[in-house]
Amino acid sequence: MRIGLSQLQSLHAAGEKIAMICCYDSAMAILAEDAGAEIILVGDSLGMLVQGHDSTLPVSLDHAVYHTTCVARGTRKAVVLGDLPFGSYQVSPEQAFESGAKLMAAGATMVKLEGGAAMAPAVEFMASRGIPVCGHLGLTPQSVFTLGGFKVQGKTEDAAKRVIDDAKALERSGACMIVLEAVPAEVGRQMQEALSIPVIGIGAGPHVAGQILLMYDMLDIYRGRKAKFVKNFMVGAPSIFAALETYVKEVKSGAFPSPEYCY
Repeated sequence: MRIGLSQLQSLHAAGEKIAMICCYDSAMAILAEDAGAEIILVGDSLGMLVQGHDSTLPVSLDHAVYHTTCVARGTRKAVVLGDLPFGSYQVSPEQAFESGAKLMAAGATMVKLEGGAAMAPAVEFMASRGIPVCGHLGLTPQSVFTLGGFKVQGKTEDAAKRVIDDAKALERSGACMIVLEAVPAEVGRQMQEALSIPVIGIGAGPHVAGQILLMYDMLDIYRGRKAKFVKNFMVGAPSIFAALETYVKEVKSGAFPSPEYCY
C-alpha cells in the first residue's frame, strides 16, 4: 500500500522528519525504498546526471514519463513524485493537468512543478481534479538562466519574504508539499513556520519537515561540481544500501544537515 498524503501530514504533525531521495531507475528505487525513504523523486535533474546535459531544460515530458514508470515499477510503498519538465506546464492550467495526468498514469502519486504565485492557477486546477501537487521554490533549476546561475536564493529580507509569500500562495491553491532549494537556513525555518504543509529542504537548513538529496550526488557518482548542501554518504559505508540507510537515519535524527551543509 502506497504512503498517502494523510500519512505524510501525520509524520509532519508528529515532528518526524521525512526522508526523500531522488533517483531515476527501478534498481535504485528499490534500494531507496528499502532504506526507509518515504518519497522518491523522479527529478528532471536526470537531464544533467543521466543524459549529460548542462541543465535540466532539455528533459522532455516523454523522458519524465519513462523514468517515472521505471521508478514506480521498483517501489511498493514510497510516494513516487514525478517532476514536470520545463515547458510542460507553464502555458496554461489545462496543459499542466494534461502533463500531470500523464505522469500519474505512468505511476506517479504526486507531481512537482517549479515556480511561485504565477503557478498557483495550475496548482489549483490540478489539485481540484485529483492530482496531488508539490511546489518547488528557492533555487529553481528550470529558471537557471533567469536566476543567473545556480545561486543561493532568499539572501535579502525582501527576497526571503517573496519566497515565503510564494509558498503561502501555493499552499492556498492546494499544494500538499514544497521542495525548498538553496536558501539560508533561517528562510527554511520561517517558511516551515508559515505553512501547515511539509517543506522538504535541499540546502534549506535543518528546521524544515524533511530532506532530499540526489542519489548520484550523495553516493559520489556524479563527478561534476557539487553544491555545498551535498554530503557524500559513501564515505565509510560498506555498500550503497548502507550509505542510503545512513542518510535516512541522519535525516530522521536531525543529524543531517549539520551546519557545514547549510547556508
